[in-house]
Amino acid sequence: MNIGTIDLYLNKLGASLPKMAYHDEERENEAWSVYLERKNMVLEFLHADLSQHLLRRHHKRIELLKKCSYYLEILPKHLALGDQNHLMLPTTMFQLIDPWRFQRMKKVGTIQTKIQLLLLSDLLGELERGREELVHLLETNDMMTFLSRWDAVKQKLSTLSEQMDYFLAMLVPGRLYIKHRLVSDVGITKIPHIRLILTTKMPVMFDRRESVAHEDWVSLKWLVTSQQSQLDQFELQFRLLEPRTPQERVQCGIMPVTSNTCEIHNLLSDRLYRFTVRRAETYMLVYEQWRDSILLKTKLYLAENVGEATSQP
Repeated sequence: MNIGTIDLYLNKLGASLPKMAYHDEERENEAWSVYLERKNMVLEFLHADLSQHLLRRHHKRIELLKKCSYYLEILPKHLALGDQNHLMLPTTMFQLIDPWRFQRMKKVGTIQTKIQLLLLSDLLGELERGREELVHLLETNDMMTFLSRWDAVKQKLSTLSEQMDYFLAMLVPGRLYIKHRLVSDVGITKIPHIRLILTTKMPVMFDRRESVAHEDWVSLKWLVTSQQSQLDQFELQFRLLEPRTPQERVQCGIMPVTSNTCEIHNLLSDRLYRFTVRRAETYMLVYEQWRDSILLKTKLYLAENVGEATSQP
């Protein structure tokens, strides 16, 4: 290669270098723009669909569901869940249902409820771990690493979105699948079409401010948030803690209550009692694990207080 050829080559190379630098800068700007767009997409998903505040709310919801009572509800297929008309259903429908088959469906409802509560806890754990993985990815990966892993990130977003939809659907107890007919073949010409629904009632909880102890009696009140609370009946248990004599061991009992207040008299003064409340068990109950309890200590008799005060020097 002669000197003239070398000069011509160098001149062409010098002219193309700015263009190459321009194209490299353009590609880098495009990559940065794509990176910001995809990063913002992940951030929006974390803030809107998988925020820590939302996950904490779901955690509280699961804890509340674990305290609820679960019941079977029998509905004709033409009625929707929550329709108050089912309260006026003719008793003949219940008379047609085979008791043994219904008891078997209650066991199915119990199993389904337990599985549903376990699945909700597992799903929430997966959602929390998925959020941690996405946050870690955003905090530790540079632009090129993030873009090179985008297909995996996109699949992760899709999986978490599906898990969230499944989780939200499971928060509401659903229909029980009836494998066998509940109505026995008793020769009737038209067997009614019925369905079984799992329903919940919110837990019964003591009103800590309104429940108070006096010298030898207590006044108790509990909160009921059921839509049909006027139909609820309750079971109240009480027990003296740490009885000192065999006679004191009888300081316990179970009382049926038809309202959300109750007074218990003839208690021992200056002693600690445990009180527990729940809804009374019904034929339709399938699952109930939690009961609210409260500890109250009765006060000293006024005469005892006066005696102690006068005996002091």
